[in-house]
Amino acid sequence: MAEIEREAMEYDVVIVGAGPAGLAAAIRLKQLDADLDVVVLEKGSEVGAHILSGAVLDPCGLDALIPDWKERGAPITVPVRKDNFYILGEAGKVRVPNWPMPPLMNNHGAYVVSMGNVCRWMAEQAEELGVEVFPGMACSELVFDDTGGVKGVVAGEFGKNADGMPGPNYEPGMELHGKYVFLGEGVRGSLSKQVIAKYDLDAGKEPQKYGLGMKEVWEIDPDKHREGTITHTMGWPLGKNAGGGSFIYHIENNQVYVGFVVHLNYKNPYLYPYMEFQRFKHHPMVADLLKGGKRVAYGARAISEGGYQSLPKMVAPGVALLGCSVGMVNVPRIKGNHNAMLSGKAAAEAAYAAIAAGRSADELTAYESEVRNGPIGKDLHKVRNVKPMWSKWGLMPSLALGGLDMWTNAIGLSLFGTIKHGKSDADATELANQHQPIDYPKPDGTLSFDRLTNVAFSFTNHDENQPAHLTLKDPDVPVKVDLAQYAGPSARYCPAGVYEFVEEDGKEPRFVINFQNCVHCKTCDIKDPPQNIVWTTPQGGDGPNYPNM
Repeated sequence: MAEIEREAMEYDVVIVGAGPAGLAAAIRLKQLDADLDVVVLEKGSEVGAHILSGAVLDPCGLDALIPDWKERGAPITVPVRKDNFYILGEAGKVRVPNWPMPPLMNNHGAYVVSMGNVCRWMAEQAEELGVEVFPGMACSELVFDDTGGVKGVVAGEFGKNADGMPGPNYEPGMELHGKYVFLGEGVRGSLSKQVIAKYDLDAGKEPQKYGLGMKEVWEIDPDKHREGTITHTMGWPLGKNAGGGSFIYHIENNQVYVGFVVHLNYKNPYLYPYMEFQRFKHHPMVADLLKGGKRVAYGARAISEGGYQSLPKMVAPGVALLGCSVGMVNVPRIKGNHNAMLSGKAAAEAAYAAIAAGRSADELTAYESEVRNGPIGKDLHKVRNVKPMWSKWGLMPSLALGGLDMWTNAIGLSLFGTIKHGKSDADATELANQHQPIDYPKPDGTLSFDRLTNVAFSFTNHDENQPAHLTLKDPDVPVKVDLAQYAGPSARYCPAGVYEFVEEDGKEPRFVINFQNCVHCKTCDIKDPPQNIVWTTPQGGDGPNYPNM
């Protein structure tokens, strides 16, 4: 195949991803210099289409970026009014009082939001300042300069056939070049993954850790709705099988966000995260809340959980990684959107200063320094031991010791230093012969649902004629390794039913990838034990179309 010729457009800063980090960077750049040429490229069909978060928003990031956000009509209108925390058993619950919790766990002043709608609003603010925002523009490749630095991306390539060759309606896309390129792709971004590997940015760092977050939006009986009430739980149904927990957030319009997070360092390959979520809704506390209601949306995505000790180097020549592209979630607070916004702001300020000084395509070391030593680093440093404690010692010891560590860190002390994570989530998976299968009840179609029924409520769509965006390094590995040694965990860890092992009479099982179902959570890229599955971007606009996640 002949080398593809593409037109190129020049910008001061090219930003990949219209999430809170990328949009914050774009807004801040134009605040600092209205004449800067800034473009934001978003793979979703519209801004917000691929945004999924809890979310209880700490507004400190937005306060720093757009102090008058209330006057500007931001869709942030439901303050947290009541904060509950429970440890669940199969039929009962124990409430953990708020008073012994470290001050940083207080949700006073936070808001229950749809981050999809917040990002839509942020995009409007960016466009008013003159930022070019292009949805439906997946960035499929990095463009390098003669010295090996990043100088841009390829975006908007459409019309390849399933075999990867150009079809009759092929469009080669464009190269968008910038003095600096910002990658705000979110968790396990495909370009960010390449940059981290190419420049060895994670050398000497702990492996990144992840959770799988699944979420449904429910409309419930108005008599049961308590706007601004948030509830978090731990314990049942996961027990000792995995770390994780749930959230239930009462938003406006008699809706609640019901979510469940499973830490992906679980050992038992028979664990089925999606079915743990469905089982959770049958707990009496949750079933009573949802009775008479209806589910109106579903989605899933991975969450970065490694925190402070897993942050890779964030800059390389010409490129900076923002937000969850490097992992800025405060795990015990279950919050990362504020840090994503602060990271975008910090990257913008570093790039503005560099461009004003006549620099380009170098390392924005001022950005990395601000992240590590400023509000983001301080936020993550205080809670750095909570996740590894949970992984090593289990729920109850980690609650006590993690709480103690957060209290002492609030005054600048730690009894534990910095605890290491150890294995990656893929390496944490143990062989099937070390575990027993788990029997999950069949979904009832009222409170709990099968995966494919729920995926329909993510409004996911992929053109079936394009190359599959989920690829295998070795096509023999799924059957010969995953199935033979690990009982085929990909058939369970995917929350969208993408992977299945099809058995036909007298034939070896066949591994099938139903990429059309993919909700872009990236769990397969993270959890696959031999790291044989690679997630890449499909053509622009494809994937979920979340309304208000």
